[in-house]
Amino acid sequence: MSDEIKRGLQSPLRRKLLMGAAALPAMALLPRLAFGAGPPTAAVNTTGLAVTDTEVTVGILHSATGTMAISETGSIQAEKLAIEQINAMGGVLGRKIKVIQEDGASDWPTFAEKAKKLLVNDKVASIMGCWTSASRKAVLPVMEQYNGMLYYPTFYEGLEQSKNVIYTGQEATQQILAGIDWITKEKNAKSFYFIGSDYIWPRTSNKIARKHIENFLKLKVVGEEYFPLGHTQFNSVINKLKLTKPDVIFTDVVGGSNVAFYKQLKAAGIDLAKQTLLTISVTEDEIDGIGGENIAGAYACMKYFQSLKNENNEKFVAAFKKMWGDKTVIGDVTQAAYLGPWLWKATVEKAGSFDVDKVAAASPGIEFKGAPEGYVRIHENHHLWSKTRVGKAKLDGQFDMVFETADLIQPDPFPKGYQ
Repeated sequence: MSDEIKRGLQSPLRRKLLMGAAALPAMALLPRLAFGAGPPTAAVNTTGLAVTDTEVTVGILHSATGTMAISETGSIQAEKLAIEQINAMGGVLGRKIKVIQEDGASDWPTFAEKAKKLLVNDKVASIMGCWTSASRKAVLPVMEQYNGMLYYPTFYEGLEQSKNVIYTGQEATQQILAGIDWITKEKNAKSFYFIGSDYIWPRTSNKIARKHIENFLKLKVVGEEYFPLGHTQFNSVINKLKLTKPDVIFTDVVGGSNVAFYKQLKAAGIDLAKQTLLTISVTEDEIDGIGGENIAGAYACMKYFQSLKNENNEKFVAAFKKMWGDKTVIGDVTQAAYLGPWLWKATVEKAGSFDVDKVAAASPGIEFKGAPEGYVRIHENHHLWSKTRVGKAKLDGQFDMVFETADLIQPDPFPKGYQ
């Protein structure tokens, strides 16, 4: 065996996938209920979807390979866990969920191609998928053209609403604005430096953040830099940080680039216990690759942390680790991905049909009281009501939650004054 292959087998991501594969037979031992006891197929499927008397087929579409796999592997695992649990309870309308998984491979045209394949060839009843806004934007016209239903799990910039998408992550007002308001007050911040990956989500998020900082808070943005996905050389921007000395480094670097960025920050002597850094893109999943020692002290604004204390989350974490291995970690997007199959199940059962138009119409008001983050509800704009939380990264790769909104925040994907 070559050294390169050995290294691949020893990588954290590879170990996670291998542990997950090893755990699947255990899930297969769960007691199964008989399928086929639901309403007749002709009554619940009038549009030619892949629905039989005993099965309904859905798609999972994420990056299992490429630079985004470090972030999206958790989404795949969470969606499969939810589907296993739903099937163990009797499925959806008496039908077992069958999964067809496709790999977007961190490439946006590939996401569009695979989405079309799932809808046109496989005739899936829904798709759980995408991570980056670039992949979602590539898939969206396909979902609308072929009338599919996408459950999208990632925090994102907002400025979008579609009949064919349920957004289970948070939009800008629930994350960016709330996070900046908290860090400004907590640290008496006056100046910010933006560092992001070079695609639609970081650029649009930072545009919104800049308007909030300059127009509403009357503070300063002293720098703004973007780097290609997969970029690994950050020494130039780190030198600029040392020169400008911003009160807050505001980051939305995604995927594998985070590993290099935070390691290089530490190597350059920037101590995140002293230099305030607020990220809206690093979760426990990314820290698994970054290493807790390289990011301890940084703040993250999310709606979910693995360390969240509530009964729903304790059950979820235990089930996730049982299926995927004790060493796996769970981040914000992973949890939001877990919501997708459960919300789809509840909506289908409310609609009494798998037909996409009926599911879309039945979505507003759907609740999930078993959400690990706590109670969530689908708004008329197809986003979720949810809380905003801020966590402080620890050496062990987990977060101490230091802030939580008292109430759920109503989603507002088109905030006035930020477009």
